Amino acid sequence: MRFIDSNIFLHAFLIPSRQLTREEQLIKDEAKAIVKRVEEGEEVALTTVHLSEVVNIIEAGLDLHRSLRFLAWAVTSENIKVYPVTAEDYGSAIPLAEDKSISANDALAYLIMKAHGMNEIYTFDRHFGQLREILKLPQSKTQ
Repeated sequence: MRFIDSNIFLHAFLIPSRQLTREEQLIKDEAKAIVKRVEEGEEVALTTVHLSEVVNIIEAGLDLHRSLRFLAWAVTSENIKVYPVTAEDYGSAIPLAEDKSISANDALAYLIMKAHGMNEIYTFDRHFGQLREILKLPQSKTQ
């Protein structure tokens, strides 16, 4: 099972307000391909925090109905595991976030991955490259 970062869903679903660059379009296309594999049953995991990021941004960028449809799909799909997050989890993420100069949510994803035996993440976030124990996917020339 791989962890899936919120930015994969956002690149796949959000409608840009301008013409994308070639590199941006490649990222969007790759994100759509990953989401298609998830829709077809590939097993992935994320946390309630990362799910909330997606739901809130889809609501702001598209509309409430689409964000709720996404949420319903994510929480009812048997191939999508949503891990809960506690205040203690966030507290544990702070030292890693400070040490690696990454966001608290990126550090949280890493800690949840390690706690559940995952070492691969779908993400376009370059910060995950600093966490050598995990493999950042997709590995593209644009990253």
